[in-house]
Amino acid sequence: MLDWSQCPVVERFPGKVSGAWLFIGTRVPVKALFENLEGGATVDEFIEWFPGVSRVQVVAVLEHTQRSLADV
Repeated sequence: MLDWSQCPVVERFPGKVSGAWLFIGTRVPVKALFENLEGGATVDEFIEWFPGVSRVQVVAVLEHTQRSLADV
């Protein structure tokens, strides 16, 4: 399981969106990025569909995932 607490572009609050990990400053769950990518969306489409999320945030989440998986 990924340790999202080490990713600087996400946050979690118990009473916000059921405690899911969110892109900082949004109500967009990190999970939504992966669901959309798995569904065939591009990063550009995701950013267009969720305008509160920046490309910098998306890249940081993807890099964090890559680093975490490399450590396994």
